[in-house]
Amino acid sequence: MNKKEFWIETYGCQMNDAESEALKITLKARGWREALTPDSADAVILNTCSVRQTAENRLWGRLGFYKHAKKEREFKLTVIGCMAERLKDKMFSRVPEIDLIAGSFQKTRIADYLEKTFSADPEIKLIGQEEYEFFTRHSNNDFKAFVPIMHGCNNFCTYCIVPYVRGREISRSFKDIYNEIDSLDSGNVKEITLLGQNVNSYTIQAGSRNMDFPALLESVAKRVTNIEWIRFLTSHPKDLSDRVIGIIKDNPVLCNHIHLPVQHGSNKILKLMKRNYTRESYLKLAERIRKNLDNVSLTTDILIGFPGETEEDVKYTMDLIKEAEYEDAFTYYYNPREGTKAYEWGDPVPQDTKIERLNRIIELQRSVTRKKRLNKIGRTMKVLAEKRSKKNKLELLGRTEFDDMVVFPGSADSIGKFINVRIEDISGDTLRGKEL
Repeated sequence: MNKKEFWIETYGCQMNDAESEALKITLKARGWREALTPDSADAVILNTCSVRQTAENRLWGRLGFYKHAKKEREFKLTVIGCMAERLKDKMFSRVPEIDLIAGSFQKTRIADYLEKTFSADPEIKLIGQEEYEFFTRHSNNDFKAFVPIMHGCNNFCTYCIVPYVRGREISRSFKDIYNEIDSLDSGNVKEITLLGQNVNSYTIQAGSRNMDFPALLESVAKRVTNIEWIRFLTSHPKDLSDRVIGIIKDNPVLCNHIHLPVQHGSNKILKLMKRNYTRESYLKLAERIRKNLDNVSLTTDILIGFPGETEEDVKYTMDLIKEAEYEDAFTYYYNPREGTKAYEWGDPVPQDTKIERLNRIIELQRSVTRKKRLNKIGRTMKVLAEKRSKKNKLELLGRTEFDDMVVFPGSADSIGKFINVRIEDISGDTLRGKEL
């Protein structure tokens, strides 16, 4: 076939971002070009998420858009990822115009199958179940890169669809991780993020030794020479060890930012969620982190409106936010995911109650975030400049090692470089400053 143009839309988590980037690299290596807009693409690929109903609703809307677009022009429509894994039969039924569907386990072979759809007699429309394979490269000379180290989850939290659409935990080999990081380290990359549904569960047999996440983290920190920042996502609170905290303390290349999803502040709800820790053990862990890591930034996820939640449970959560003093939080309300244990319990908390409770949580966290941001005025911070500001083309947006967003005057030449910025003010949740 003549090589054509592709367009990829990515929804959901950082793992999807990494896999989409890897797919782009694979297609370009085969002679494809990335389209400037979906209107000019010969192949449109939707990389989907199934974690929340809102993500699925958005995807159904996009599928409707492309279903209509197929009446106007010819192109191949491919759907991949977690929603494709979960709802492939329903997708074909509602949108028969889809040319190819692949779930969470077949992404590395998408390019092969996609090219077959352009043949006179396409051999396949649905890619069958296979063992999960890791892509070998997830960045193409960008200054930031995701490096997946494991895939899947064994926790089976009662609200979470991930183990059902991503499968059980599979750890990537040390050798493959090292090879990718060495390649990134020899290029323009300044920051990498080690990715996994629960990175702390990483474990693999290396000869006679059982290598775990702390061993991997420490070896990667000592291995890089040009990469200046290393992050990792995501940590389950039950698994984040004191060894990891100590390794962060002893290796400046590891960012002093930990995303530690608490999900809720009530022991009753945590037990129903099957999180396998208590609010007390979580807060003790947060205390140990702050005691050992100077100026550490803690962020979290909070889920409101879980079945059985009462006003007392919400109060416990608000009290925990005040005590933990998160730099920021991703907050959302519960929606049932068919196939999970919690789905069997219905959805007893009314929608308007969920929204009202969530708004209180958001308002409280904003006040905590603002207080934390105000304390940074007057400090000089190292910032990785990422892109131009959409609001002002004369300004740049960047992030600190603590994951603070910073806006400051600067030229495009600074994008991808570290800049020392003196913080002078805040705007919303964003720090504002000037380059020194």
